[in-house]
Amino acid sequence: MKLSVLYILMPLIMLLPSVIYGEVNPVRKDILSNGVKTLNIIYTGGVNGELEPCGCSPKTDFGGLARRAGYIAEHRKMLSPYILIDAGNFLDKDTPQGRLRAEAMLRAFSIMKYDATAFLKTEKEFPYSFLSGLLKKYKIPVISDMPRYRQSISTKRDAFDVNISVNPMNHQKGKLNILLTDKPIPEIKHVKGWDIIILSSGEILEEPLKVNGTIIVSGYPKGERLGILTLQIDSGGEILGFKHRWQSLGKDIKEDINVRKALKEYDVRVARLLRDDSKPLAEGSYLGVSKCGECHQPFVESWKKTRHANAFSSLERAGKSGDPECIKCHTVGFGEKGGFYSAKITPMLTNVQCEVCHGPGSEHLMDFSKPMQPVAESVCLNCHTKGASPDFNYPVYLEKIKHKY
Repeated sequence: MKLSVLYILMPLIMLLPSVIYGEVNPVRKDILSNGVKTLNIIYTGGVNGELEPCGCSPKTDFGGLARRAGYIAEHRKMLSPYILIDAGNFLDKDTPQGRLRAEAMLRAFSIMKYDATAFLKTEKEFPYSFLSGLLKKYKIPVISDMPRYRQSISTKRDAFDVNISVNPMNHQKGKLNILLTDKPIPEIKHVKGWDIIILSSGEILEEPLKVNGTIIVSGYPKGERLGILTLQIDSGGEILGFKHRWQSLGKDIKEDINVRKALKEYDVRVARLLRDDSKPLAEGSYLGVSKCGECHQPFVESWKKTRHANAFSSLERAGKSGDPECIKCHTVGFGEKGGFYSAKITPMLTNVQCEVCHGPGSEHLMDFSKPMQPVAESVCLNCHTKGASPDFNYPVYLEKIKHKY
């Protein structure tokens, strides 16, 4: 009687991995046989220059190179064997700050020991001479469809031979084939011959797609999450099953000290772009809150009770008081004639003051009949973006800054 029950249950027991590992080839029923091994594909893509979250809102405080590196380092044994891949579009624009960001990014990739990194659309904005210099310095394995770069690389992890490429025609027999691309899902779904395709198109795939035997995943925008695709592979190299998860990178993740050091050095170098002795103080349209207070002191006293009045100090605490991308939303008129330049040269224009909301005050000072601009939602949205301020609600937030006296 007991043997009969066992014979009935055995087929169900043998199929358990299909529940654990997702989609499994229905022809294969020997998933628990000898020789079956696992391999983790840890991936990012479409980071678009995001070194770390800005920290303006707890709801968007996820991701960052230091947390990513910290998680991998702390869980290295658990994740092994693994291959670490970036599917491209990890850089932003080719500007002086963009070049500093590119070096910080590749330095971090080197510390994390990425096995393959793709240079695709955003990386193409940078000249070859610049990027090649960084690659020589940081020894990053790169593939790209740009001239002078190789299109494929081969690597071995334990018993797995892996081919990683950006060319849809370069899949190889007898290897685990991984394609890196920024083509959209509708276009890439027709590509055949690949075991895995990792996208950096910016599209979000909460769960992998499986099309024509190919597993398709997509890097999470801005690197807020780390993708981990676990493959179960038999001794012949066939993928029997897979599972996938997103590793959230919040404040609870311990940062890697070496990557944090690289990011601090980046902050220092960015601040040097605004050298205090490189730009004279220019006369302009902005006056500063103290000038407004000569006639509107009750309004200024009301403003002092808002978070706007201490916006710059939050940058100082975070070490970002020299970062132009942060400064623009924590000061008055940054990037405009007579606007904020640095805390040393233009201290009277730190914080989110009257003229951020009401416009420059010089014309009003010369002729009081000329009114200041009214506060409009469009002005607020310049800084209260979805990424920095996901809970922004104009009527609710307006109440917080209305002048009360």
